[in-house]
Amino acid sequence: MKAIRLGITGGIGSGKSIVSRLLQAMDVPVYSSDVEAKRLMQTDVDIRAGLTALVGKELYTDDVLNRSLLSSYMFGYPERVVQVNSIVHPRVRVDFRQWADKQAFSVPVLGIESAILLEAGFRDEVDRVVMVYAPEEVRIARAIQRDAASRESIVKRVRSQMDDEEKRKQADYVLVNDGETPLIPQVLALIASLSKNIAYLCGR
Repeated sequence: MKAIRLGITGGIGSGKSIVSRLLQAMDVPVYSSDVEAKRLMQTDVDIRAGLTALVGKELYTDDVLNRSLLSSYMFGYPERVVQVNSIVHPRVRVDFRQWADKQAFSVPVLGIESAILLEAGFRDEVDRVVMVYAPEEVRIARAIQRDAASRESIVKRVRSQMDDEEKRKQADYVLVNDGETPLIPQVLALIASLSKNIAYLCGR
């Protein structure tokens, strides 16, 4: 039977990566779209050509992507963000499909973690969407501590993402990671609802 594909999403500071690590500890492989997008922006010929044409030859110095320059190019220009994403996202989609196809029949469940899973149009790449939810103030506090960033910059990032309530409407499962509600039982319950073979998923 082909693996069930989970899309793991949530706002900044919600704890998507924690959920992904818990799933991986239970033998559920998870594709990190953020990590893989960074890799592809460095190695994929089509992405490099597209970004260079958009930003300029100076974007890659000594064959290395100048991430600060790219961030500066996009900051404050939503239309530029759209342009960059239109170059990167299709290649990430193809890479995810190739990754998933390699393991589709060897595991019962696999996942893709993406903060912008819904915004990027990846909903049709997965069978179920899992939203990791935390109150906005909790998320802001986590992100400030994690990124050593100002509250203003984090709030701007929060506001630039899809509203949590909209994500909840589109999600098949919601995991609450508010710092008070135990997360592990929720992840186990999620797996149990997707597969009867819990012993295998937990690697026992």
